[in-house]
Amino acid sequence: MLFQRLRSTWHHVAYLPLLSALTLSRRRRFEKRSRALGSAVGWVLRWVPPARRRFDREVVQVFPDMPHADRVRLGGEMGRRMGQTLFEIYHCAEFQTRLEQFHAAGPGLMALDAARAAGKGAIIVSGHFGQWEAVRAVLTARGMETGAVYRRQKNRHFQRRLLAGIEAGGKPILETGTIGTKALVRHLRAGGFIAILLDEKYPEGTRLPFLGRPALTSLAAAQLALKYDLPMVPAYGTRRDDGGSFDVHFEAAIPHTDAQTMMQAFNDSLSARIRAHPDQWYWLLGRWQGA
Repeated sequence: MLFQRLRSTWHHVAYLPLLSALTLSRRRRFEKRSRALGSAVGWVLRWVPPARRRFDREVVQVFPDMPHADRVRLGGEMGRRMGQTLFEIYHCAEFQTRLEQFHAAGPGLMALDAARAAGKGAIIVSGHFGQWEAVRAVLTARGMETGAVYRRQKNRHFQRRLLAGIEAGGKPILETGTIGTKALVRHLRAGGFIAILLDEKYPEGTRLPFLGRPALTSLAAAQLALKYDLPMVPAYGTRRDDGGSFDVHFEAAIPHTDAQTMMQAFNDSLSARIRAHPDQWYWLLGRWQGA
């Protein structure tokens, strides 16, 4: 009982800074509220030592020669963009109405249109890069509602806000795990679309290069694409310099070969995006731990 009370108290305390930031900016325009939260998170990543050390530990694995001052600036920029992304996800219903901000292109759109016309499902793969919800917003606007797979948050307040936000972007929303996997298979076999972020560490995964270093990588998305003959399309919502609009690019569907080769192709695709825009990837995922 005491442990439960302490955990509940900690959930409140941890959530308070975010709640305060969202509450204080409530009456501002969408863009200003987004930038306000972005500035707050950027300040934390740039100046709070534990957050900065955690960020540095990941970045030096990929950019070992980057000067310290550049890493500090990169951390602040990453935090600013991730703060904006978080705000947009928490307010996803409003975010999805901003259709003029999404600039979509790429051969993958044709593959997804063809899958829909054939009554087949599709797997859209991405990472914690730019604004990944912009991808689902574009698909929804084109009549292709796309569900998502997500990882449950330990903090119940963050969990409630996150789930409400991503549900506004399209359903079904499926948890990682056995039950979620069974529902995912049913959804795909029924002709549904699903978006999966594949840049988190997967303890039971296969070691594949990611940004030049071995990373534990799940093969499940590629295995499903092969088993049910579905297109697997990498897609990214790169935030433009103005902070509020996005280039949403759907790359060509990854050719069906074998699961490991396909996932390596995705890792290479996301790695290229990150190297081009390192401030737009969430570096705090612990991607190389345990590999």
